[in-house]
Amino acid sequence: MDFNSCTQEYLEDTFDLEPIFVPSALNDWLNAATPLNDQERYEADELREMLILNVGHWNEQELSLHFIGPVFSMPKFTIVKKMNLFAQRYISATVPDVTNTPIVLSGKPDGILASGFRSPDTPFFCFQEYKREKDPNGDPAGQCLAAMLVGQTLNNNTDEVIYGCYVVGENWRFMVLTGKQYAISPAFSAATDEVYFIIGVLKQLKQLIMKRVL
Repeated sequence: MDFNSCTQEYLEDTFDLEPIFVPSALNDWLNAATPLNDQERYEADELREMLILNVGHWNEQELSLHFIGPVFSMPKFTIVKKMNLFAQRYISATVPDVTNTPIVLSGKPDGILASGFRSPDTPFFCFQEYKREKDPNGDPAGQCLAAMLVGQTLNNNTDEVIYGCYVVGENWRFMVLTGKQYAISPAFSAATDEVYFIIGVLKQLKQLIMKRVL
């Protein structure tokens, strides 16, 4: 099953996943968002202004090039021979469904933070969907969750938290998957002062993943 065909309903029914609404792992991540320094706040303001002017007409590639990419560059995820942020890299895993029938999930997430340097090894964070503000197609949460499920399988440890995020226009939502339970945050608007929080959450993500790879 390709990630692009996956929906939350399909993943819940097929793999017995459960959405939860008291998400301690998600709250732990978001509540530890790292404050931005003065230079980072200045850069965030510049990016936010560009977003406000253009988000209504940018296509996915333009949104990625002009806003999402620069935001993801701010935490400086690259650690030589340890971890890196990759884009459009193929990942796959065989995951047993509720009847223990093996199902191959595969695709190319828009971004993954994984161990490895020149090529991804084990994904810890999956990012999905450079969607336009208007008329997005598909289920970005389902597509991201499918990639996270692959990351969980490749980690060989369902107790470890797998992190995720998806974007629709200016709105960012963060996700976690632990065992069979997953949670999705409310939307945070990058066109407001919440852009500082979004970047702070990504900076904290770097710290969380570094603990696993260093």
